[in-house]
Amino acid sequence: MRRFDFSSPDFAQAFKAFLDERRGSPADVDAAAADVLEAVRHGGLDAVLDYTRRFDKVELTPDTVRVTAEEIEAGAAECSQDVREAIAFAAKRIRAYHSRQRPADQAWTDEAGVELGWRWTPLEAVGVYVPGGRAAYPSTVLMNAVPAQVAGVDRIAMVTPPGKLQPAVLAAAKEAGVTEIWRVGGAQAVAALAYGAGPILSVDKIVGPGNAYVTAAKRRLYGVVGIDALAGPSEIVVVADAQNNPDWIAADLLSQAEHDPAAQSILITDDEAFAAAVEAAVAERLKTLSTGQDAAASWRDHGAVIIAPLDESPALVDAIAPEHVEFAMENPEALSDRVRHAGAIFLGRLTPEAIGDYVAGSNHVLPTSRAARFQSGLSIYDFIKRTSIVKCDAASFGILGPHTAALAEAEGLPAHALSASIRLPSKG
Repeated sequence: MRRFDFSSPDFAQAFKAFLDERRGSPADVDAAAADVLEAVRHGGLDAVLDYTRRFDKVELTPDTVRVTAEEIEAGAAECSQDVREAIAFAAKRIRAYHSRQRPADQAWTDEAGVELGWRWTPLEAVGVYVPGGRAAYPSTVLMNAVPAQVAGVDRIAMVTPPGKLQPAVLAAAKEAGVTEIWRVGGAQAVAALAYGAGPILSVDKIVGPGNAYVTAAKRRLYGVVGIDALAGPSEIVVVADAQNNPDWIAADLLSQAEHDPAAQSILITDDEAFAAAVEAAVAERLKTLSTGQDAAASWRDHGAVIIAPLDESPALVDAIAPEHVEFAMENPEALSDRVRHAGAIFLGRLTPEAIGDYVAGSNHVLPTSRAARFQSGLSIYDFIKRTSIVKCDAASFGILGPHTAALAEAEGLPAHALSASIRLPSKG
């Protein structure tokens, strides 16, 4: 864990160097993912099953690669009642939140008499990648599948690494209306969704987080299919004054550190004694946290405490452009309203980031690795597309046509110009 003092003369240089540190995957991951994609593109399902045998040590056949409706039903029934209730509660809130994002079609006639507008239509098929390595993630199912369902996507195909499918994941799939689930993971699953592999039909877009190989595969496949984002290690910034309980803030920092040794947790505070108390609370919690090994590595290698006036925190947050930021203080809006670059903002002492991961209703698939400078979190807009509509009559074309021809000629595109000028009355 690094400490930074905003008043130090070398703060800007040291802080920039910290932000520039690479937390991604090694270069050989991309090469390995490329090999898998090429093999699946040419070998189809046989290649997918071969990689599943080699990487996951699971023997599948064309008949067992798909999770049956009976397996989904039985697995969901194994989920405990309290978790099923929590899944239903979360799904209802996620559905309500994303339903409010639905944009309206537009149509109007402008001053030239041209009919203009746009309409929104859902994607036909979407693939949802649900990780299965470190833990079971029913929240990933909900956060990706429910907005797609709200958008009106016709087909939602879920892939997840083979082995025992966790009851909570199957319960979430059932709650989200996902009936197509394939027992494949890694880059080979992403390739199957992009190219198609036997019974696994290709999709138009792939969403959902995964490991470094999944991310590398998605990067390479962009253009073949759409992707949501290139997910990096998790991040949190907590801006907190000394009136907070240090143990609460420590728990918030560890809530992201436990995801991955490459995750990043940063505390910004104006009180050195409070910072020391938070550091002590982190150390104490790490002694008993079941995910303590990963969390300790994350805090040690990528964690930071910044001592700075709280009024400087919005600019510091913008420089970090984090996935999540908490403002744990009274009247948090006074500072948060000045933040431009953040995936999600959590306001007040009683709004930990974990609420957003599960039940707030907002989406937890958010930009990482400073991508919040130019990207938003997952939403209904990831599952719909806008089509422009234009209609001219003789009068309006008479106004637009000559200008079209003039610009086309200026660009050296005579067929474009002819396409317009040939329709003008003087050209007969």
